[in-house]
Amino acid sequence: MSISGKTKVCGLIGDPVEHSLSPVIQNTAFRHLDLDYVYVVFTVGQGSLEDAILGVRGLGIRGLNVTMPHKIDIIKYLDELDETARSISSVNTVLNKDERLIGYTTDGIGALNALRHERVNPSCKIVMLGAGGASRSISFTLAKQASELVILNRTLEKAKKLAKDLSSLLGECGKVRAAGLNPNVLKKELKDAHILVNVTSVGMHPHNMETPAPQSLLRPDLVVFDLVYEPLETRLLSDARRLGAKAIDGLSMLVHQGAASFEIWTGMKAPIEVMMKAAIEELERRKH
Repeated sequence: MSISGKTKVCGLIGDPVEHSLSPVIQNTAFRHLDLDYVYVVFTVGQGSLEDAILGVRGLGIRGLNVTMPHKIDIIKYLDELDETARSISSVNTVLNKDERLIGYTTDGIGALNALRHERVNPSCKIVMLGAGGASRSISFTLAKQASELVILNRTLEKAKKLAKDLSSLLGECGKVRAAGLNPNVLKKELKDAHILVNVTSVGMHPHNMETPAPQSLLRPDLVVFDLVYEPLETRLLSDARRLGAKAIDGLSMLVHQGAASFEIWTGMKAPIEVMMKAAIEELERRKH
């Protein structure tokens, strides 16, 4: 990669960010399309966000990905939001266009495109586990496609609030319910569900043997989508594959939401397969 005086800079802000796969994914895509861009990581703590955004403006940084803890707080420092980011009050991508900072959210479209990439039709009953973090963006996007979205969370009040917010935003466009995440409710809701989406951290390294849904509740005709990508093969996905169910790992969503950010910054179609290959190779490298 050659850096010049014309190189456009994109980056990731958040804390922690040191182990992010985004630099490998994005820089591989830039190189593949011979674009004069570079992607770097900036550790920005809770109290440094305003200074960081002033730096983006002053240095003319082209674009940002935004991760925890800044997805909501960054909004007050931006000039404009796209419709989805404004609706859900969350931003994970920023474009610096004509000295105006525009906020977007690509988490939801990343999840939706990951399903579509696997030829899964989301116009069905979807059960989503978890009501925090990326759940807001993902549930907003999926609820517009689903015949019914059921949000299950251990803290029932969080699930109820998210469902209420989504119902208010979507009106009749989305049918959303909330319930507590426990074995009896999970068993009942999965009986007629077509897609199960895990947005919790259950099963993430180093707790690889944990699962948010026991194998006894899964079926061969259930699509199981786990947003955890370290490890790629979670116990939930392993159990699903053992039954013959379609299993989709979290790396697919990470790459697809990164691809959406890439397209916002560059105006070019992202090389999805190239980005996916780079992400898988980097995860394999980190094992050794």
